[in-house]
Amino acid sequence: MKNNFRKSSTDKSIAGVCGGIAEYFGISSLLVRLIFIFLPGANILIYLILVNTMADSPPSLY
Repeated sequence: MKNNFRKSSTDKSIAGVCGGIAEYFGISSLLVRLIFIFLPGANILIYLILVNTMADSPPSLY
């Protein structure tokens, strides 16, 4: 199955951006969240851009 770059519908705290990035790269979502927290500079701007540009994943039955 092709792994698309989408927001996560199951692993989300705010909008599913970090969960979607983690699913795409096959890493822990906690690691992605920590990178966003400690990323120097424009972390909020990058997050807002990703929230608005990343596609939503289809809803899960689980």
